[in-house]
Amino acid sequence: MQELKRILLIEDSANDVELVLTALSENHLANEVVVLRDGEEALDYLYRRRMFRLRMEGHPVVVLLDLKLPKIDGLEVLAQLKSDPKMRSIPIVVLTSSREEPDLVRCYELGVNAYVVKPVDYHDFVDAIKGVGLFWAVINQPPLGALSSAPKRLQESN
Repeated sequence: MQELKRILLIEDSANDVELVLTALSENHLANEVVVLRDGEEALDYLYRRRMFRLRMEGHPVVVLLDLKLPKIDGLEVLAQLKSDPKMRSIPIVVLTSSREEPDLVRCYELGVNAYVVKPVDYHDFVDAIKGVGLFWAVINQPPLGALSSAPKRLQESN
């Protein structure tokens, strides 16, 4: 049986978290979704630091990233991940309410994989999340080993 791929949702709005989880569930995307509420917590999770130091190795199949986050904003999270050779292959989809052209341009300059403006209408929101979830968690083919931990021989050489 193929292991379900983990989705990382970095979102501080409880309402938006609930909408994303509902949309994924309604569309039968049973992937594990890890929810983190700020940029600092997200980086700690991805780099296995502090309270996440013992979490299972491996990267999420996709990161859904809000831009307006407490502690460390989404642009900084994006910049750190895309500038790190060990993290840059993780697909990052900015999921934001910002239609600001400078945000859009900056995200693409930093290497974002997709930029999705959160629709206001519930049904449009569900459809957008369905599309994002289906593409990144089911259709997209990541490089071999990008989601799971590296083979033992590679880990030992580091």
